[in-house]
Amino acid sequence: MLSIIGGSGLYALDELEVITEHNISTPFGKPSAPIIEGKAFGSSVLFLPRHGRNHEFLPSEVNYRANIYALKKLGASTVLSISASGSLQEEIAPGDMVLASQYFDHTRAKREASFFGGGVTAHISTAAPTCPALAKDVLKAANELGIKLHSDKIYACVEGSRLGTKAESNFLKNAVKADIVGMTNVPEAFLAREAQMGYVTLAIATDYDCWREDPDEHVNVEAVFAVYYENIGKIKKIVLKLLENGISDTPENIRSALKGAVMTADERLSDAQKEWLTVLRK
Repeated sequence: MLSIIGGSGLYALDELEVITEHNISTPFGKPSAPIIEGKAFGSSVLFLPRHGRNHEFLPSEVNYRANIYALKKLGASTVLSISASGSLQEEIAPGDMVLASQYFDHTRAKREASFFGGGVTAHISTAAPTCPALAKDVLKAANELGIKLHSDKIYACVEGSRLGTKAESNFLKNAVKADIVGMTNVPEAFLAREAQMGYVTLAIATDYDCWREDPDEHVNVEAVFAVYYENIGKIKKIVLKLLENGISDTPENIRSALKGAVMTADERLSDAQKEWLTVLRK
């Protein structure tokens, strides 16, 4: 089943028949908001607003572990992350859609980055952190709709909540060679892999961050949300086309990402640890 983590508006799809809301707790705390379960074109989908229904959580305050765990427990096999981002490359203009395939972690260790720890040790591979099957599905949907979509791009994740300096923007653009910058997809993408779920970022480029010389083009929140809401219709169309087409199966290497990665023997786990690990291993 497809799950969507995103911002305002996506739960208001006219074609989405809301089946129920799941208000659940997890061993890692509460998700950002109740999770909406709906259906369109015969396909089920889960939706969760990352920052809460009233945008009450800063990027470093989001309970990423609870969000991913809750979606997995409710039966999601893959995650489509809808995100606003700044463009670090000239060819990605504000309003363009971007599909990320790689992530650069430039956060500051303020976020719980793994399900593991506290006596449960695991090391997953994240060399290829996104799901090629879901990426192909998203690209197909966009092409069918005639929506321009930049694919196979690098997403740099910064801590926030402040917007970056010009020096930071140029570092990410020139040294890292990142294509877009945002504040939320790490550790989200890596937690999805720990949960053996596919994950893909579909981002709206809302601005040119602050690497350009003209100060009038430097990012500000008002401009970000103006471009985001102006282009949210494209996201809705892509999501509906995805549901209409149906999503591909998540590749086996993702569905078995924990195989050989967990180093702690089961007999050394507490009952509580066994319970949450069983959910991740499903």
